[in-house]
Amino acid sequence: MNKDSLLYPLRNTHNTERDSAVWNWAQNSVVGERNQLKQPQNEAELQQLLRDSQGKVRVIGSRLSPGRMLCVNAEDLLLDLSAFNGIVAQDAESITFAAGTPLQQVFDTLTEQDRMLACSPGVIAVQTLAGAMATGTHGQGLAQSSLADEALRIRMVLADGSVREFLRGEADFPAAQTSLGALGIVTAITLRTQPFRLFTCHKFAVSADSLEQDLPAWNQQFELSKAWWFVDDNLMHVWNANPADESDVQAWYANQRDVIEHGDDTDSSLNDTIDQTLAQMHRDTQIHGKGGKQFRTVSRFRDFTDISGDIYQLFCRGIAVPQINVEIGVPLDKTPHIISKIKAWYAENHPHMHYPIILRCTGASDAWLSPAHQQPTCFLVLWCITRMTVRCHRMVCTSLPKWKNCWRRKADGRTGANITTLSVIAGARFIRSGMRSARFGNSSIRSAVLAMTMSPLCLINFTGRSHVCLGNAAHAA
Repeated sequence: MNKDSLLYPLRNTHNTERDSAVWNWAQNSVVGERNQLKQPQNEAELQQLLRDSQGKVRVIGSRLSPGRMLCVNAEDLLLDLSAFNGIVAQDAESITFAAGTPLQQVFDTLTEQDRMLACSPGVIAVQTLAGAMATGTHGQGLAQSSLADEALRIRMVLADGSVREFLRGEADFPAAQTSLGALGIVTAITLRTQPFRLFTCHKFAVSADSLEQDLPAWNQQFELSKAWWFVDDNLMHVWNANPADESDVQAWYANQRDVIEHGDDTDSSLNDTIDQTLAQMHRDTQIHGKGGKQFRTVSRFRDFTDISGDIYQLFCRGIAVPQINVEIGVPLDKTPHIISKIKAWYAENHPHMHYPIILRCTGASDAWLSPAHQQPTCFLVLWCITRMTVRCHRMVCTSLPKWKNCWRRKADGRTGANITTLSVIAGARFIRSGMRSARFGNSSIRSAVLAMTMSPLCLINFTGRSHVCLGNAAHAA
């Protein structure tokens, strides 16, 4: 097996429904064997499975994580919690969902009730609710943070089969918010909700010359801001959104609650850049012609226009095909420095970046394992096809002084970061025993997790937008 197949495993294109192996969503890595998979129908059955099993436990959610990172052994138990689905309870200001409920179902349910979450959604909604929380899924906007920060109560079955409910305000609640599946099996989550709102998203293209100053300004001026940096062309494509005015609200309802496009004229200022980017993607992937779902993510930037709609319509747009993403969270106040370093690196190396760097900023998170813990954070998303993206990732990491020593030459000759060390152990201010069960966690996370804070790096992501789970396949695995 060569180096590229380890870094970028090829997709299995065959139908795997009757395969003896359980594949991840991308079908490029085996999660485990089908005879290891159990599907409890209720909490009592789940408790009994945990009492009877001897190995470690992993939860199969949307299978977004690569199997090789989950370290599933032959004696381990794989759990399918798809039966844990739907509304459990609700009141005027909160709603409780079973942990295996897909995010799309959560969003649709809230929208039907003219309610919404205070947090912005991520790009995809195929994750389960518990998996998205456990892996730190987030959107954009400094006035909010991750999905986990909207939790009020988290119900969990522990390794011995007992049940624990973590309540907001309790000292260890932040450990359960983003737990990587290392604490137990989440069965239900109560989320706070707020009245439904609509947004108008203003789209434009602008030079990246002053990105160091522009990015913080956009995020201060708009409730929601997301930007794509086409480094090759020194251009930005920016989406800035604020609450819609009354005329846009009325137009949205008159349009059967569908997205409103503003103006007859579209902006074609990015079209040449899109053509160049697509040409490079064709060369990198060796896929020629106009076909290929993977090119939709770029081609949608053609002929853009302002739009109005609900927060899920505007920002939860999905991804066309499985892809490898690396997402890095850095403190917002360090982001201008990082941007300058990327510019200098690009000027020196002159690589071609076949896909733009995505920039999303969030407010501080309460969750101990969130990269945004106690500080506003900018997340830089790199879409991986070539080694150049990995080099850019390394350059960003080593731009922060305390992380320079985390990179090292690995035994097989590849330069890279030890993912567990970077995202979990090195990100911890201290680790205290007594909470995490070894049955659910990665063996490298030592004895327990109870107050990991202030990590400037997020977890390495191979799925879309949610972070990789190193523990129990995170209901997101």
